[in-house]
Amino acid sequence: MAHDSHIIPVTDFEDLVFDVYARSNEVKLFRHDEPAQGLFIAESVRVILRALDAGYAPVSLLLEESAVTGEGAALLERIHNVPVYCAPQSVLEKITGYPVTRGALCAMRRRTLPSVTDVVEDARRIVVLDHIMNPTNVGAIFRNAAALGVDAVILCNGCADPLYRRAVRVSMGNVFLLPWTVSDASYSDAAKDAADAALTIDLKAMGFSLYALALSDDAIALHDIAIAKEQKTALFLGSENDGLSKTILESCDHTVMIPMARGVDSLNVAAASAVAFYAFSQ
Repeated sequence: MAHDSHIIPVTDFEDLVFDVYARSNEVKLFRHDEPAQGLFIAESVRVILRALDAGYAPVSLLLEESAVTGEGAALLERIHNVPVYCAPQSVLEKITGYPVTRGALCAMRRRTLPSVTDVVEDARRIVVLDHIMNPTNVGAIFRNAAALGVDAVILCNGCADPLYRRAVRVSMGNVFLLPWTVSDASYSDAAKDAADAALTIDLKAMGFSLYALALSDDAIALHDIAIAKEQKTALFLGSENDGLSKTILESCDHTVMIPMARGVDSLNVAAASAVAFYAFSQ
């Protein structure tokens, strides 16, 4: 294989090579090489290929031994001029905490986030996430959004990072298929109301009708609303504990809900997003 001479075997879990993969938490990865853009970890050949297709630059690649001549060969054709490490499965299991069947981890460089205007410029259906802090939920929402016709995602500050390792994994790499950004990465919690208000004003100025998915007395059942095909819509989803902020609820044009049966209060936010995205695609 053309890349054999560039593959570096590593067998000792204490090797410094594994620091970025095994001993760096999400905050440390985010701040890696400051003031330059930080890092994130992509897992599995499919997810790494999607990240490469989206233009993310690899810093190093770690393959399980059998993947070098197997599924990982597709990565070796795409990744050049960065270290490629090879380790036995037993060592990779120490990194992930579970048996590795996908055989590939890649440290990749983050990119500067685009503006909200750039992200939604050509979008008709967008989703805005408010204080959804669970990376599993964020990853699942991205997967649902990609599958069900959402064009872009905006995250209010306080949401889990879509490039957290678990969010990327749960999304199956769909965080790389959709344009996304953080609405205002600089505001503090004390200024959240002002930032939320500014975002809703900006989206309305760009022609979006705003829909809040929330449990409230005046909420309309999803199946009772008519969304014009030509209309630009922004759907706001909040955390399961606190829901959407009061500022967002008061700023939205409509509040909608998913009717529940058998006394169930609500769905998990990721499950609710799938139902709502499907309704908005009709």
